[in-house]
Amino acid sequence: MTLASGTEDLLRELAPQVLGALVRRHGHFDACEDAVQEALLAATLQWPGEGVPDNPRGWLITVASRRLTDELRSEYARTRRETLVATRTPADEFRSPAADAERAGGQDDTLTLLFLCCHPALSPASQVALTLRAVGGLTTAQIAHAFLVPEATMAQRISRAKQRIRSTGIPFTPPPEPERAERLRVVLHVLYLIFNEGYTATSGPDLQRPELAGEAIRLARMVRGLLPGDGEVAGLLALMVLTDARRPARTGPGGSLIPLAEQDRSRWNGEATAEGVALITDVLAWAPLGPYQLQAAIAAVHAEATCAEETDWPQILALYRLLERLAPNPMVTLNHAVALAMVKGPRAGLDLLGGLEADERVAGHHRLHAVRAHLLETAGDREAARAGYREAARRTTSLPEQRYLETRAARLAQAER
Repeated sequence: MTLASGTEDLLRELAPQVLGALVRRHGHFDACEDAVQEALLAATLQWPGEGVPDNPRGWLITVASRRLTDELRSEYARTRRETLVATRTPADEFRSPAADAERAGGQDDTLTLLFLCCHPALSPASQVALTLRAVGGLTTAQIAHAFLVPEATMAQRISRAKQRIRSTGIPFTPPPEPERAERLRVVLHVLYLIFNEGYTATSGPDLQRPELAGEAIRLARMVRGLLPGDGEVAGLLALMVLTDARRPARTGPGGSLIPLAEQDRSRWNGEATAEGVALITDVLAWAPLGPYQLQAAIAAVHAEATCAEETDWPQILALYRLLERLAPNPMVTLNHAVALAMVKGPRAGLDLLGGLEADERVAGHHRLHAVRAHLLETAGDREAARAGYREAARRTTSLPEQRYLETRAARLAQAER
């Protein structure tokens, strides 16, 4: 027998709560994760026949705790620590009618687990992998497939992250208040990275990896549920939902890339667009302004235009200027240049791009060459634009982007004949 989809969703929701509860009680992140995986496996085998327990979270914690206790007893035989760990099984807590009162604690554990997976002591790649593994519930094979690396490579990355947590003694506790805002910023950035990789894959034959984008949105919804009063959490969720709404219109036959200006907007997901617009409209009314909210507001302006020609570019330009003051980075400047060109002409956009040529963070990036080529084409400099598209195609590792850029260059070459 197989689990119903609703039960599968329940297990994915509960997995980080159960892992967080075990790590909080016992430490030993890697051993706790193994125990949780065994409990989830037991659930998939038993629940189809026996039914979902009245308190599924308590059931999973009890089973995982017993597995963990057995493991720790074997590892620390005849020591006081083994005795303490073995007798701290939380089974009794979940036999009482008040067991559901721990639900809030489970949410706290999930958030603490996210902070742990995104700890600054870990590399960005490790933060992403560990978040998808421990909080997202993806298998190592699924994560490896999503990032186009061998499973053994991803397993080593996750293992090193766990070893780093153990060797540095990172506690399973919420960050102290002075660090909380910065640590939350890292969590949101990790979710942003996961979404971006899903929406526009950095390498490989496919433009999009919907499973990663979908997981990022699911995790962002989870964080939104944990922190409903945080404007940037809401802003990030709105940005993801609005951006992902365009996904059906982004590719043509054979997976070819269709740029925003040429997309059939009737293919955008109307329900997702409405949700994202409503969310960012609401949050802008009460929350202190933040970078994710501004990016979501820009996405909402695009979403509200029924066609590319109706886009309110002056409003988008104003939002990018504000975003660049609030959170300056070269990718914001790239997009700012496009908006500026749409309002004041391509030469104004090219002038703004000139300041990025010495910026090591973006000087070698294919997007800088692609944007410059686009603005040169708009300005009528076909020869320079063609060279720019070819250089951008040479630098990208995404095959759909490479094919699109080469096609643009070939069209310009043909037009010059």
